[in-house]
Amino acid sequence: MLLIHRSILKELLSSFFLSILFLNFTLMMEKLLRLSRLLAGVGASASDMAKIVFYLQPQILILTIPMAMLLCVLLVYGRMGTDNELTILKSSGMPFKSIALPVVYLGVACFIVGSCMSFYLSPKGSKYLRLGLQDILTKRAPMTLEEGIFNTAFKNIMILIKEKPAPTKLSGVFIVDERKKDEQKIIVAKSGEIIPENDTLAFSLSSGHIYLAHKGLITEIQFGKYHFMLTPSIEPGERKNSEMTPQELLREAGRDKGKRVSCLLEFYRRISMPAICFILILLGPSLSLMAGKSGKLGGLTVGLSVFAFYYTLLIYGENLARSGKLPLIAGAWLSFTILSAFSMLVFEKVNRR
Repeated sequence: MLLIHRSILKELLSSFFLSILFLNFTLMMEKLLRLSRLLAGVGASASDMAKIVFYLQPQILILTIPMAMLLCVLLVYGRMGTDNELTILKSSGMPFKSIALPVVYLGVACFIVGSCMSFYLSPKGSKYLRLGLQDILTKRAPMTLEEGIFNTAFKNIMILIKEKPAPTKLSGVFIVDERKKDEQKIIVAKSGEIIPENDTLAFSLSSGHIYLAHKGLITEIQFGKYHFMLTPSIEPGERKNSEMTPQELLREAGRDKGKRVSCLLEFYRRISMPAICFILILLGPSLSLMAGKSGKLGGLTVGLSVFAFYYTLLIYGENLARSGKLPLIAGAWLSFTILSAFSMLVFEKVNRR
């Protein structure tokens, strides 16, 4: 490797890691703000939040690795253009392909790491995130049931406790259950006990009444003992597509016709996201030279604009595939194909200068 290539690669790596930190922090804030509204109600500890952040990393890195790669290339090569270093290198006889060679090394490394995240670590992270949230909510939810305070830590359920003689003992229980949209349930009990059951919580209620409101009719039921179960307000039980490996997605697509489209779209996205790094090998240096002396702010603006366009087109293509207006493969690879064609045209134009 030439000395100039090592120097450029070193600068690329330092900018890449700074871009990863910036982008990870930005994307993670949105997810943490959404989860904090859920976890704050059950008093999650700092260690609990640290686990959540750790489990979120593979999902976020799938997005931020190619974004950080493009940003660092635009920043470094944009800085070189501003300082006339690119002009000097081209004047000395170094072809554009040789100037862009360090980006190839970075792109291959990003593809390998991104593939590991997309194929293996992201499904595991999604699974452990769901199980971790269920564990936190199930274990800590009983501690949030305070005397005389309305508790809404559970989706579509409101709980009011008059007295709490012990951590799991309740006295004067009032529950509003709206999980069934067409039927509202109100439960009143003199006493109760909290009983954890796997991924759910159960209330063993004694001496009370149940009022069922359905289509303008109210039914009253008196009970001596009533077993009331509820699930913390996250998606329970069934595995989501994000928790499946590529092999499992293909098996599920062949087994369940109702999930075929969603599973295959998720499978194609797992492949296309790391593969973007190969496109950026051509696009990054080319855009830097075309941007001229716009500086770091110009490179940042161009990079974010490219990815905003790409993700908009990605979602649009997938929606067309889901609605049947485009074949499945065409919709899944629409954004990748357009960005690939654009990158090759731009690279060839810059290379001919």
